[in-house]
Amino acid sequence: MPTHYQGKPDEIRALNAFIKLARAAGSVLARTGRPLAATGLTASQFGVLETLLHLGPLHQCDLARKHLQSGGNITMIVDNLERAGFVRRERLAADRRYVRVLLTEAGRARIEEIFPAQVRHIQAAMSVLSPAEQEELGRLCRKLGLAAAQPEAEPVCPEKAKSLLSPLKF
Repeated sequence: MPTHYQGKPDEIRALNAFIKLARAAGSVLARTGRPLAATGLTASQFGVLETLLHLGPLHQCDLARKHLQSGGNITMIVDNLERAGFVRRERLAADRRYVRVLLTEAGRARIEEIFPAQVRHIQAAMSVLSPAEQEELGRLCRKLGLAAAQPEAEPVCPEKAKSLLSPLKF
């Protein structure tokens, strides 16, 4: 359903695109979240385990940044994973505020067990798009995400946006 807002054409276009993006994301997350819920993990817990599996031990602040989570929220996620025996924390002797998170053997076994099935669920949800459309969607989402993460000082011109995209990963 498009917006019912009666504004300028560029406002209506932006609102309609935003509504479609939000609804599509919600639908895909719901579809891929149902089988994940059956594993006993939340999407956030799965994401942290997957990140640690593929990137290795990370500092808790880096996990928060990668998952666009607040420090408090990532602490709760890691607390729950630690309670389940899937991760452990290490504090640096030099600075005990700096906490590194590592997979335990149980955590590694759990994520290696459920990851392939979750990839199949994600692939099935995305299969409505051709490979080229999936690439384009990824490119557009990255562009939108990077621009939204910038301070709201001024609109980013296309030339400047290209230079901003190159050093960052989204």
